[in-house]
Amino acid sequence: MPAESIKESGTLIRFGKGIVFAARREERSSRLGRAGNYLSDFMNDLRAFFLAKRNRYDLVVVKDKYFSALTALLAARIYGMRFCFWLAYPHAEANLYGARERIVRYPVFYWFRGIIQHFILYRIILPLADHAFVQSDQMLDDINKKGVPREKMTPVPGSLILSAVPYKADADPGPRDKSILYVGTLIQERKLDFLIRVMARISARHSDAKLVLVGAGENPDDERRIRDEMSACGIDASRVEFCGRVAREQVWRYIEEATICLSPYSPSFILNSTSPTKLIEYMAMGRPVVANEHPEQLRVLEDSNAGVCVPWDEDAFARCIDALLDDPEECRKMGLRGRQWVVENRSSEVMADIVESSCRKVLGDKQVSNTGGK
Repeated sequence: MPAESIKESGTLIRFGKGIVFAARREERSSRLGRAGNYLSDFMNDLRAFFLAKRNRYDLVVVKDKYFSALTALLAARIYGMRFCFWLAYPHAEANLYGARERIVRYPVFYWFRGIIQHFILYRIILPLADHAFVQSDQMLDDINKKGVPREKMTPVPGSLILSAVPYKADADPGPRDKSILYVGTLIQERKLDFLIRVMARISARHSDAKLVLVGAGENPDDERRIRDEMSACGIDASRVEFCGRVAREQVWRYIEEATICLSPYSPSFILNSTSPTKLIEYMAMGRPVVANEHPEQLRVLEDSNAGVCVPWDEDAFARCIDALLDDPEECRKMGLRGRQWVVENRSSEVMADIVESSCRKVLGDKQVSNTGGK
């Protein structure tokens, strides 16, 4: 992995029961500095080849790293190991979309990267992989249409380590402020100016409601677009709080204090295949959710009855939020149902069992190593 901070740069780090080889990192925000960090990360990934040669693992899994996957795939084939690829997001399609819509800073670069990623993923990695893990049933359907057999893929939707979630089952929240929370990226592809127009409609009945945005964009234009919409709608700055990126512990506090949590996903081919982790985080903290119709969100909320799914429509969102603000008891019940559903269906233990089962099928009759770290 790339190092999270310069202190971890170029070191071995204990990570759970495993070890991370952390790439060297420089704290330079210039283009040259960022390019250096990308190169350092790639060179660090090349360790996989030599580790495979030395340790002869049973199985190699690469997640979301296209060029590095080529090296790992080659090592797997040379040394007789199984190879799996894990795709958590349609990066190639996202890069091509950003370039086409010109909502990224360097559209030519994003277009070129998208073309290369698309070729490597669909012409080399997935056809040659022994198995693939994907983020959702929708992503499985999308990739299957490109010629990858369904039986070669396993959906592994977003999950949580519940022991790390500071849920307080017996806590009495008392009276709540009318805090409407969104946690996630503010990039323009998410079209979060939509939420400002929703707030404009809510203000007619709930003038004390406040929208809290936890997260940041990738460039100044992302947040500026949201602020411009606030001006256009006449929304006072005190009604919308921009929190920026915050520590994980603070994110949990924002969720705990929220009256209603929002999971808006602008309808698009790219976002339809995602498995929103924030939806599961909200539910794990016992908060009611308002989300728009999206393959994964619709299925989860229908199964759990932990929130409401509405069309991507400002009036529909506003009406639903208005109704929940008027009904604290229903909010409480939704939160309890959501928490229970996550415990039963989306803990990391549940997902780990799915991944282990798939890996064992890939290995088949191959004798699994007894070495603990492998």
